Amino acid sequence: MTKEREGELLMVGLALLESWFPILSIVSMGYIGALHTYALSLIVALFFFIIIMAKRNRFIELKNRNAYKDLLLTSFWITTLFILVFVGMRYTTAGNMAVIVFLQLLFAYLYFNVLGKEKMGKMHTLGAIIMGIGALIILVPDEMVFNRGDLLILAGSAIAPFANYYQKKARTFCSSETILGFRTVVGLPFVVLLAWFFEPALEYQNFISALPYIVIIGTAIYVVSKIMWIEALHRISITKVSAMMGLVPMMTLFFAYWYLHEIPDLRQILGIIPVLIGGYLLTKPKVI
Repeated sequence: MTKEREGELLMVGLALLESWFPILSIVSMGYIGALHTYALSLIVALFFFIIIMAKRNRFIELKNRNAYKDLLLTSFWITTLFILVFVGMRYTTAGNMAVIVFLQLLFAYLYFNVLGKEKMGKMHTLGAIIMGIGALIILVPDEMVFNRGDLLILAGSAIAPFANYYQKKARTFCSSETILGFRTVVGLPFVVLLAWFFEPALEYQNFISALPYIVIIGTAIYVVSKIMWIEALHRISITKVSAMMGLVPMMTLFFAYWYLHEIPDLRQILGIIPVLIGGYLLTKPKVI
């Protein structure tokens, strides 16, 4: 199996897990708020990262001073991104969130392909464009009016390529577990502080009700899927990784209908078609 195919398979598994992220987060936020959901999920994730890093002797990687610039920049961008996303989810639907986050593809293509030096073949470029069109079909409402949640998540999508860029650079110095553990330790105090300032204090019963969702988010999303994400970034281009995230909104629309009874409209359903076509083109092997 080629390195590129390994990255593609990692992204398919990641998409399945990530498709549940907005659904579980919205349910948890109904009990304890957006920032508290983010902070508690990070605490759960940090517990597992410490165990994994200790078991695999990863703490020694933190002695490499060359990694710190990329690790700190990764922490800054990724924490900012998720704060925007969590707060934005208070005002929009799970389906909208998944699709808007997918627009990081368009920003990644602009930053790294149009303005940068990372090139893709014509077929892969066509696939990326088609997937972007599908996302726009799903995203843009008939009234052409975005709510504030959509705009906050869109801002998060705009900075996502920077987070991915520095994560990819950091991966050359240290493992996925070290990157994720480091960014969690750095970002957690800021998220806790924001939650303490801007959201009501936690109530015990609400905390207990939200706990199962927090545990799933903290383990499946912030541990398993993020390790898969960084490993995929290590194997394939940032633009291609971002484009394959087009599978997430399709899955989220389905699971949100099944679990939250969010009924997708015709525009969202039609948008899934180019997402699938673009994803197929994007994952075809390069012709030499």
